Amino acid sequence: MTDPHTTDPAPHEAAGASPGHVSVVIVGAGFAGLGTAIRLLQEGYRDLLILERADEVGGTWRDNAYPGCACDVPSRLYSFSFAPNPTWSRRFAPQEEIERYLKRCVDRYDLTPRLRLGCELQRATWDPDRLRWELDTSTGPLSAGLLVMAQGPLSEPAVPSLPGLDGFAGEAFHSAGWKHDLDLSAKRVGVIGTGASAVQFIPHLQRTARQVTVFQRTPSWIAPRRDRPVPAWQHRLFQLAPTAQRLARGWEYLAREATLPALLGNRTMAALGRREALSHLHRQVKDPELRSKLTPDYALGCKRVLLSDDYYPALVQPNVRVVTDPIASVGPNAVLTTPRSGTRGAPAGTTHPVDVLIFGTGFRVTDASYAQHVIGGDGRSLDEVWRGSPQAHLGTTVAGFPNLFLMAGPNTGVGHTSLIHMIESQINYLVSTLRLMRSRGLGSVDVRAETQHAYNAELQNRMAPTVWAAGGCSGWYQDRTGRVTTIWPASTWQFRRRTRAIDPDEYVLTAPHVAPDQSISDGSVRAGVGEAQPGS
Repeated sequence: MTDPHTTDPAPHEAAGASPGHVSVVIVGAGFAGLGTAIRLLQEGYRDLLILERADEVGGTWRDNAYPGCACDVPSRLYSFSFAPNPTWSRRFAPQEEIERYLKRCVDRYDLTPRLRLGCELQRATWDPDRLRWELDTSTGPLSAGLLVMAQGPLSEPAVPSLPGLDGFAGEAFHSAGWKHDLDLSAKRVGVIGTGASAVQFIPHLQRTARQVTVFQRTPSWIAPRRDRPVPAWQHRLFQLAPTAQRLARGWEYLAREATLPALLGNRTMAALGRREALSHLHRQVKDPELRSKLTPDYALGCKRVLLSDDYYPALVQPNVRVVTDPIASVGPNAVLTTPRSGTRGAPAGTTHPVDVLIFGTGFRVTDASYAQHVIGGDGRSLDEVWRGSPQAHLGTTVAGFPNLFLMAGPNTGVGHTSLIHMIESQINYLVSTLRLMRSRGLGSVDVRAETQHAYNAELQNRMAPTVWAAGGCSGWYQDRTGRVTTIWPASTWQFRRRTRAIDPDEYVLTAPHVAPDQSISDGSVRAGVGEAQPGS
């Protein structure tokens, strides 16, 4: 076995492997993909390749460049624990600063030679005989011992299918494809959706557009953002004393975890959060009719709680209208709405003239298209196996899909803190798996179906009393079957503990038939017919 710490084969051709074979292929160059690559390199696993369909790294922080785009998790937490940034400009970093941070990580950890930009994964098929993934990409075929899907849950924009939309004569685009060269100063802009992105870009539209019509289906709970610049003295302190920054990050983590009981069913804490959000609304919106439109009728946290100090002030301006009647259709230069059933609304067939349509309608989280293109050993895709309800073990591995690892997979989302903490936990699990494979000379690991089933049954039992399952709302936290398959229903430290190391008893372990000089290196898989290890 070659020593991964002293050898550095080219990222596209490991020693002893067939041409075009890579030990680990990572799909996606956002936080999850870059973080996985960095940790694997730190562990000595050098034969890896990152596929990115775009021409730049950054993931959602590359694509979402709309005006006002910023993180709603404090910057101290929304960054890699192993790559702290002592000079964040604000408590909640803006998009361009986060994108720069990721590009600096690429340079700092020398990831460029292992990046294949402009390369889209089109199909991945598990070969049970050769114990490897056969990949079809937009730049040619490739094979991989391990496949890490790290494209993230916010990578595919969701645009509603509205009657007449194809005939709209003006510009229409999703917030993730913002048209920065479009002059909106004389335009009547219609905004469809009032989620996390919309509350950030609507204040910008209010200041620049002639008229803004906000089509709101469901109001969001909005709490004060309390953003502020990070003072220069703090930059200097964190640069001179990294321990101080680690302590500050730890304090931020504990403060966010302390809010979790409100989401898990603690009525007292939920009431406190609700009171704060309603007070925020009452302070900033004096008109009782508009305030009624903006008051949610579901439990706080059932949908994502948003943070904003300038969204409500934008809505009360004279050039902004909030329309809560359902959209019936889209015309060449207008949106047609009908009254809500049983409520006082605009007359039937009300026309709202618009020159531009902007969708703030989120992303395909539970029905991402990649699931259609990942094919397991029995010939079925992830999409066919999941049937609209994604499931995995620890949000990471899926029965019947050996050597496949999902970063930010099912039930790893969080409603109160940083997703980066969860991703780093999953990376720990991947590293533990690679160590096991290397130490035992394994060709593949496949989580047992009964293990996965028991884990997901436990998850749904824990989910039942939480606000996400019992809060009286529907949204992207739920899949099309109604199950909550995005959120982790417990403290993030519990997830960290459970993903600290792989349990071999939960997996079918398979070793390849290989010649002595073709043994597994760095967890990679060589050609050969595999057989289950005794007792596996």
